[in-house]
Amino acid sequence: MGSTIVLLIPLFGTMIGAAFVFLMKDEMPLRLQKTLLGFASGVMVAASVWSLLIPSMEMVEDSGRWSVAPAAVGFLLGMGFLLMIDELTPHLHIGTDKPEGPRSRLSRTAMLALAVTIHNLPEGMAVGVVFAGAESGMSNISLTSAVAVSLGIAIQNVPEGAIISMPMRAAGNSKWKSFIIGSLSGAVEPVGAVAVLLLASLLMPVLPYMLAFAAGAMFYVVVEELIPEANEGEHTNLSTIGFAIGFILMMVLDVVMR
Repeated sequence: MGSTIVLLIPLFGTMIGAAFVFLMKDEMPLRLQKTLLGFASGVMVAASVWSLLIPSMEMVEDSGRWSVAPAAVGFLLGMGFLLMIDELTPHLHIGTDKPEGPRSRLSRTAMLALAVTIHNLPEGMAVGVVFAGAESGMSNISLTSAVAVSLGIAIQNVPEGAIISMPMRAAGNSKWKSFIIGSLSGAVEPVGAVAVLLLASLLMPVLPYMLAFAAGAMFYVVVEELIPEANEGEHTNLSTIGFAIGFILMMVLDVVMR
């Protein structure tokens, strides 16, 4: 029961953010949006470093200087996987009118939801792979580390859920439809986490690679989507401040809860 709650925490964060549509009449203020985008970026970068890349290298530290190899290879594979998903899936980023990926007759709402959904997959994988490492008894990955990652991603998902639901409401959708679509964009996270856990016995030999894979995929989302959106137009200094706060918060969470 406890493990189920841990896996669902990120989804709850998305739902809380999507519920902002019931509290605000119009679009989210630009200053707040920039701050939250920066905050989300900071959380994901810190989680990737402290909860994924460092444990990946610690697991094979007996290899000496080559202990960095699994982290490097896994990181590049994770980046490449998200790049492939971006190329093969029709989607639309927030704040743009030009779809990416192959041509499609999908609606703007569907493509916007797809963009967030496919980018949420690595976050779910990150929770699943850290949890799998904790359950396997790895000395450098504890259950509290898995909880810290789950909480950090949930915090990051709050602004993400709001950033999805608010534009949908502004585009003419009902509050409930905007809330549901915003919430469902995070449903892939527990699915990804459960998929990793179901394959845990097979993944144990390559767990260092999987940790770094999740980190690479998360970094791709930050570099490809979050940072460009946070640094476009006005109030970019707020996104920088948000990044610093998110990074420090996730770093402290991971270290304190080990």
